[in-house]
Amino acid sequence: MNTTGSPCNIPELFGCMVFNESTMQQRLSPTVYAAWKQCIADGTPLDPTIAHSIANAMKDWAIERGATHFTHWFQPMTGYTAEKHDSFITPVEQGRVIMEFSGKELVRGESDASSFPSGGLRATFEARGYTAWDPTSFAFIKDGTLYIPTVFCSWSGQALDKKTPLLRSMEEVSRQAVRILRLFGNTTVKQVTAQVGPEQEYFLVDKSVYQSREDLKLCGRTLFGAKPPKGQELDDHYYGSIRPRVSAYMQDLDRELWKLGVLAKTKHNEVAPAQHELAPVYTDANTACDHNQLTMELMKTVAERHGLVCLLHEKPFAGVNGSGKHDNWSLNTDAGENLFKPGKTPSQNAQFLLFLAAFIKGADEYQEMLRCTVATAGNDQRLGGAEAPPAVVSIFLGDELTEILDSIIEGTAYVDKKKQSLRIGVDVLPPIPQDTTDRNRTSPLAFTGNKFEFRMLGSSLSIAGPTIVLNTMVADELCQFADELEQAEDFQSALEELLRKTFKEHKRIIFNGNGYDESWQTEAKKRGLSNLASTADCLPAYVSEKNIRLFTRHGIFTEEEMRARNEIHTESYCKVIRIEALTLLDMIRRNIIPGVSTYCDQLSQTILHKRSACATASCRAEEGLLTKLSRGSSALYSESEKLEKLLTQCEDKEPSYELASFYHDKVMGSMEKLRTSINELESLTSKECWPYPTYSEILFSV
Repeated sequence: MNTTGSPCNIPELFGCMVFNESTMQQRLSPTVYAAWKQCIADGTPLDPTIAHSIANAMKDWAIERGATHFTHWFQPMTGYTAEKHDSFITPVEQGRVIMEFSGKELVRGESDASSFPSGGLRATFEARGYTAWDPTSFAFIKDGTLYIPTVFCSWSGQALDKKTPLLRSMEEVSRQAVRILRLFGNTTVKQVTAQVGPEQEYFLVDKSVYQSREDLKLCGRTLFGAKPPKGQELDDHYYGSIRPRVSAYMQDLDRELWKLGVLAKTKHNEVAPAQHELAPVYTDANTACDHNQLTMELMKTVAERHGLVCLLHEKPFAGVNGSGKHDNWSLNTDAGENLFKPGKTPSQNAQFLLFLAAFIKGADEYQEMLRCTVATAGNDQRLGGAEAPPAVVSIFLGDELTEILDSIIEGTAYVDKKKQSLRIGVDVLPPIPQDTTDRNRTSPLAFTGNKFEFRMLGSSLSIAGPTIVLNTMVADELCQFADELEQAEDFQSALEELLRKTFKEHKRIIFNGNGYDESWQTEAKKRGLSNLASTADCLPAYVSEKNIRLFTRHGIFTEEEMRARNEIHTESYCKVIRIEALTLLDMIRRNIIPGVSTYCDQLSQTILHKRSACATASCRAEEGLLTKLSRGSSALYSESEKLEKLLTQCEDKEPSYELASFYHDKVMGSMEKLRTSINELESLTSKECWPYPTYSEILFSV
């Protein structure tokens, strides 16, 4: 950790713990390196002898950097990462060992899959699962172990992870995008890559106060807490000067991320006190997903070094902004062209408009799926509030681009900002400038000049799921467009008509106004847009016939894999809320009610002592507090009994949509009533008797 201000050679530091392409070129023979490159380009398996050569070079490189073990690093459907460590040692005669790592160990591993979520894809007693090296993701060293990014599947071949379908979706959107580019005369592009830049928000709190809050430790969020006298009202934290302790943490985090090749770029204070953000440079979606998982893990481990705890829950504290993760998505060709960047020539603009049409049509047709992919119990606490996009999916394009679309729909002349009247027709579209309008922070899907910013993700969420949906929906629309245009006798006329028809039929999804305004809910309903307010509402929509058809026809998921994921989401949602409810009951009975009772006893003793000393002494303050606390404590106990009965009703029940709705409507409703009661008691109880750190102590402790 460099906290002394001494110079740091960042170019030399960056990627020093990654077995990247540059290292491979240095370590591998030209033949082996060329074979690996060809494997990546063609998507074909490595020859065993080539794999063995790579494994041997990788092992030598890792050992030189202090590694003693290796692990196949994968992303099961828990939303986290998983790893099993094996040492490089191999026994030889006379009790000696040598360090070995074979091509077979590199390419394939076996893991016990019985305890990972499978959603019924396999029985509990069926334990075998396989990991397979993803050669498009670079291996890296962390904590003395060589990490090999892999996919994870069952013995029967079903995908049990998030990486496999992500890779499938990337291949499919590339395939369909190349078809479109061929129609515009581009014969050189061979691959189009989904690019992602995930902005990551998080909270930092002092470890000592964290350890004193059972709800933070078990649930990741506070289940109660009276509003502090000062929160974020003064807007003084946003982009403010970074405090020394936080700055030291950020510097340490940057260095750890840079070592692993993570393109950590931007850091700043966010809106809420104790809240911050880290944003990377864009990279391909697969790498971005791996890097974001690493980022979340390192945020937590580096915080420990500084006596801090990093909170990634979407809403750790009521009354202040929660944390999201913006998934900035675009498509790039292997020639470096961003397909969502408006061009300077009519033909470039026509191509841009066709990709734009695919995105708009996809977002409109699969708005429910986009909403489902960000639905979690944690994100339910955040979405829809005046801090995050509403649950209604819409697209912000900005005024100028919307006007261009309107002119295409109406077949009228478009007048640009320079008052130049231009006849509409694909060949004579005006150059479309970037960033001609303000950003809209209330939009779930905002076009920001050359990409779409999907702003509905929760901070703890893997970006794989949302990115899979974006890739697949756009691939589906591009496929339909290509099918139609490839058969057209007059490409130019067919393209113009296709754009006009698409924009007209799907204009309802475009909204440039204030998504926080209540009137938008009414307007969205009139437009026929869906409004899935909670995860319980989203769960059935996830496996609608339309959504299943989308993913199965492109080979991203089988129907069984989709239903399995839906079952996992349902079970997770119910379990998270149950754990929160049980935690709340435990805190109430073991500490809050005893703490309030202790203070009531002190007040009673004070009243007795005052009257004993002076019969006419006023005890109005003590009696008033005692009355309010006694009533509040009794009410709290009664409401906690109701919550306990609700939990008993759903005990041992199998996860289902009905059970999820019960947890949302009944259990969460009871927890909110308890929160209100506890917050009132906290505001009346002495600091010495209140058993938990308050919001003031937590949010302003760093």
